[in-house]
Amino acid sequence: MKIKISFFLIIAGLLFLTPFGVKSQTIPTFPRADDVINSQKQPKPDDEKIAAEYLKNKEYDKAVVLYEKLFDEKGTQFYYTYYLYCLIELQDYKTALKIIRKQIKSNPTQLKYLVDEGFIYSLSGDQTKTKKSFDEAFENLIADPNQIRDLANAFNYRGHSDYAIETFVKGQKLMPDYPFNLELAQIYTQLGKYDLMASQYLDLLDIDLSKMSVVQGRLQTVINDDPEGIKNDALRKELLRRVQRYPDRIYFSEMLIWHSVLQKNFELALTQAKSLDRRLQEDGVRVFDLAGLCITNENYDLAIDAYNYLLTKGRLNPYYLDSRIGLLNARYLKVTNRFDYTQSDLTDLEIEYQKALDEFGENASTVQIMKYMAHLQAFYLDKIENAITLLNKAVEMPGTQPAVTADCKIELGDVLLFSGEVWDATLLYSQVDYDFKNDPLGAVAKFKNAKLSYYIGEFGWAKAQLDVLKAATSKLIANDAMELSLLISDNIDMDSSYVALGFYSKADLMVYRNKTGEALAILDSVQMVALWHPLHDEVLFKKGEIMLKQGKFADADSLFAKVTEMYPQDILADNALMERAEIYQFQYQDIPKAMELYEKIMFDYPGSLFVVEARKRYRELRGDVLN
Repeated sequence: MKIKISFFLIIAGLLFLTPFGVKSQTIPTFPRADDVINSQKQPKPDDEKIAAEYLKNKEYDKAVVLYEKLFDEKGTQFYYTYYLYCLIELQDYKTALKIIRKQIKSNPTQLKYLVDEGFIYSLSGDQTKTKKSFDEAFENLIADPNQIRDLANAFNYRGHSDYAIETFVKGQKLMPDYPFNLELAQIYTQLGKYDLMASQYLDLLDIDLSKMSVVQGRLQTVINDDPEGIKNDALRKELLRRVQRYPDRIYFSEMLIWHSVLQKNFELALTQAKSLDRRLQEDGVRVFDLAGLCITNENYDLAIDAYNYLLTKGRLNPYYLDSRIGLLNARYLKVTNRFDYTQSDLTDLEIEYQKALDEFGENASTVQIMKYMAHLQAFYLDKIENAITLLNKAVEMPGTQPAVTADCKIELGDVLLFSGEVWDATLLYSQVDYDFKNDPLGAVAKFKNAKLSYYIGEFGWAKAQLDVLKAATSKLIANDAMELSLLISDNIDMDSSYVALGFYSKADLMVYRNKTGEALAILDSVQMVALWHPLHDEVLFKKGEIMLKQGKFADADSLFAKVTEMYPQDILADNALMERAEIYQFQYQDIPKAMELYEKIMFDYPGSLFVVEARKRYRELRGDVLN
């Protein structure tokens, strides 16, 4: 009644104050009392932000008021979750149970609310009621994959993984054609039960083999985060057990090969690949693919073993010729990547190449053998004319794929450069560049042309070509072009000449030709040009590379160390560190020292091109399991 009286008094006052003859002003509209009360309950646009801020600051007594208002208005799961969370933090279990029961009544098929109810009972210490709520949820489960997942996730979220597991197991019984192995495997991973994790993933293959790629993807994610190798060990043991117990289930052997390759255990992978090949009487495709992986990972002995196995299948096998080529390539790489090979090793390898050509003849199928043999003759046996003759035949061979012919042209260009036939070499490079303009092969040819100009002392023209190649799509070519361009621009003499660089480029060519003695003599000449010359760090580095090729690791390490100590800001400092790290890792097996050097690259040279590889090597040495 008071409100009505006040209202009329205000109106009367306004009428009394309005002078006659003057147009009266609009009378304001006043809200009803009910509207005022209701407006206080309606959430404002800022309420959610303010509530979140309160929650962040752990001011739950303030946050709960706003979340209650937001939940009353919106009724969404989002606001329910935060409202309940605040009530739990405030230990207001009575109110929590009240809103949970309301949700249960409104959503009878959403069993997760029964889990919330049981959880509140457990917090209040009533384990009997906790079990009752959980059991009720479990008993009401039906053959609905979404309901099964929601209930299991609710149990898992509330810290009751045992009930979550039981839910999925019951789900498998309710829906035999709808497995929940991936979900169970994830829970076992969280619990650290890696043997059960592995079993669930592999059980899924028994049910649905089309999930092979899914299982491999999930397992790869799991074992990538395994610094101690526990998960890997559990998976390997389970795979070995199943391969032995179920030899007819080929997919377990395939999984073991996949896992072995992932762990770079190529010996086990090859053993399994051979076993499968024999059992299934295949043509050797698994072994052939694995041989290529072994070469990529510089495991030449296993590659040789794999190719020899394939050759035992006879000439009619579709991989026979490719295996002969692969075998020769593996032997070549094994010999030339060693630091102690002898002239006899090289001669024996040349004989093997010749035997292959005698067996198969010189034709489009054996062009690769011809190219490899010519490379051996030119780069290691100093048989330049023989190499040129063989490569000319390869280039002119009818029926050869254009890319293979182009590759042979580049090889021939290199050999012609050695023999001093510079213009013929540049013509061949230019032909490949023109024919493969938008192909990585064209970029290689263009880089070869630029380097030819560098070798013969045409540094201005070489730099111009290299600067174009900095934008090459091939990252490797772009990086090489950038390094050589910087070498040229950073080492101009004070009188704008290239005297010292001219000596250095000749030494560089000798190194490329494997004539290390001549290269060292020329490099000594560079150091005599001027003691101040900025090229001295490059000279030290190049000498280090030569010592490395000769297997003189202590001398190489000393030279690389001088580069980093005397020229820490120069572009070769990080290169020298990388070389030293590899010496300590692969030659001395001094893991702590190698890790120290890799770490120095990461921290002292964060912009280095070697940072990614240094980090990878460091983690491998630390024991991390990587892709």
